[in-house]
Amino acid sequence: MSATLWFVVIGALLLVMGTSVGIVKRLPLTTAIIYLGVGALLAPAGLAETAPDPVTRPGLLERLTEIAVLVSLFTAGLKLRVPWNDRRWFTPLKLATISMVVTVLLVAAIGVTFLALPLGAAVLLGGILAPTDPVLASDVQVESAADRDRLRFALTGEAGLNDGTAFPFVMLGLGLLGLHELGPWGVRWIGVDLLWAVAAGVGTGWALGGMVGWLVLWLRRERREAIGTDDLLALGLIALAYGVALLVHGYGFLAVFTAGLALRRIEATETTRAAQGALQSGVLDTADSAPMEAPEAPEALPSDPATRTTRTTRMAKTRRALRNRLRASMALAPAPLVVRGAAHGQMMEIAAGPESAPAYMVEAALGFTEQLERVAEVAVVLLVGAMLMRHPLAPEALWFVPVFFLLVRPIAVTLGTGMHGAPPIQRRLAMWFGIRGIGSIYYLAFAASHGLPRALAERLSSITLTVVACSIVAHGISVTPLMRRYEARIKARAAARAAARAAQEELARAEGAPGR
Repeated sequence: MSATLWFVVIGALLLVMGTSVGIVKRLPLTTAIIYLGVGALLAPAGLAETAPDPVTRPGLLERLTEIAVLVSLFTAGLKLRVPWNDRRWFTPLKLATISMVVTVLLVAAIGVTFLALPLGAAVLLGGILAPTDPVLASDVQVESAADRDRLRFALTGEAGLNDGTAFPFVMLGLGLLGLHELGPWGVRWIGVDLLWAVAAGVGTGWALGGMVGWLVLWLRRERREAIGTDDLLALGLIALAYGVALLVHGYGFLAVFTAGLALRRIEATETTRAAQGALQSGVLDTADSAPMEAPEAPEALPSDPATRTTRTTRMAKTRRALRNRLRASMALAPAPLVVRGAAHGQMMEIAAGPESAPAYMVEAALGFTEQLERVAEVAVVLLVGAMLMRHPLAPEALWFVPVFFLLVRPIAVTLGTGMHGAPPIQRRLAMWFGIRGIGSIYYLAFAASHGLPRALAERLSSITLTVVACSIVAHGISVTPLMRRYEARIKARAAARAAARAAQEELARAEGAPGR
């Protein structure tokens, strides 16, 4: 196929997807399934020959998937507004560490016992398949920074963290194959690849994200500079965090994710401080537009039921008013296209305003990186579909794929976190939605570019590509109906709890009424 026809085909695909996104969302499939099928159909027309390959051209494939993962990790970090000291972080942290280790161990055991792989190759396969994907899992991730759903938060945090925490096991597998230095008794691997690289990645990303964020806010608030360049700031921070982390021998994936988290933390801190200051000065209104008093210092609730009910209601109104103010501040950061359509002076006021500048900075960067993420998804999944046609299905993949998703993932989630106290539907969905994708392709290309023997690279490529393709199809088909059912149950539980609280408050008021 000529280059001209490629432009026509890709352009037509993008236009069709752009105009039918609403239809796709209502169907039991995802855009990734469509891209995968188109890539497979275009493979005989020349895409399979020109596409990068984990065996013949692993370096190019590594760079392409690396960029896609970096953009997606930064986007995931920007979406998570929960502070680090919140208990909700326990679940994704355990999923990205304990569950990760369990996954690698189980896959390695299966690889040695049933696939007849050398120990190093089995551990490497576990490291390649262990991370969940931040690019293809958008349908099960948090929908906005204000989303506090426990399941969505856990899956988003897991995908953001474990693309970095999988690296030590990939390096361990390469070391056992003689392709990486582990040191005597694995001392170098423990000290450098495990402890130092993780700590350096997290520390570098957090420090750079914080410094860049505060610098941009200072320039905008005090100097009215650096306005309208959020796309450059986002790309610059991604590249800077990644590059500096690699220079200090840290994991760049963790650095980019934590840089996004640090930027969002600045926004959350500044927005909360501004809203609390406005609340204390009495300028916030409640739902009925009545002025709110500054919140009183915490004290024990009175024993009288009527007074206790009044105090509780006033405190609830205060919290609700604060949440409304936070949402209003977040809404001051419009989508990029809306910003371009606004008057230049209005955009300057929003971007440089003391209260709106943090939200504008983060939301503009988030909007830009989400667009890049969609482009990366198209490119990489098309290539996955084409690569599938070059690597025939391995016979062992017929049983390995269902064992991996129906046995390994549930065991890893159960042993790693258990999600005690969560509704059963959340535990079941966490066990199922261990979506594998572009991160696994990156680790496959990374390992191949470090000197894997061709026969072993062919075999690991066949297994990995099959797992990724099956994940795209199986999870893509099931995500819409399952998440709809999940949202319906969560809303029903919330309505039941609200009704119970209302009944308790009414009973308390009745008990405390005069003459009772």
